[in-house]
Amino acid sequence: MKRPLAAFVLTLAASVSAQVKEVPEPNVQRTVVQDDGARIEELRVRGQVQRIIVKPKNAAEYEVVPPTGGRDPSQNRANQQAGAAGQRVWNLLRF
Repeated sequence: MKRPLAAFVLTLAASVSAQVKEVPEPNVQRTVVQDDGARIEELRVRGQVQRIIVKPKNAAEYEVVPPTGGRDPSQNRANQQAGAAGQRVWNLLRF
C-alpha cells in the first residue's frame, strides 16, 4: 500500500516543480534618448514606467516621478490636490 502512495507523491512533486519553473521573467526595457541638451533614461518593467532620469548638460540631474497605473496620476482620491506624478525630484545625497 505504501508504494503506490509514494509514487503518487513523487509524481505530484515533479509536476509542481515543473509548474514553478515555467514562471517567465519580467520584461525589462531600458530606453535612452540623447541630444545636445539632455539625456533621458527610462526604465520599464512589464510595460509600466518605473523610473525616468533626466541629465541636462549644464545642470544637475533629476528624476521625474512616474505615474501609477489605473488612475489619473495628477489627482488624489478626493480630486482636490495634485499628486506627485510628473514632478521633478532632485537627489541631494547619494550613498
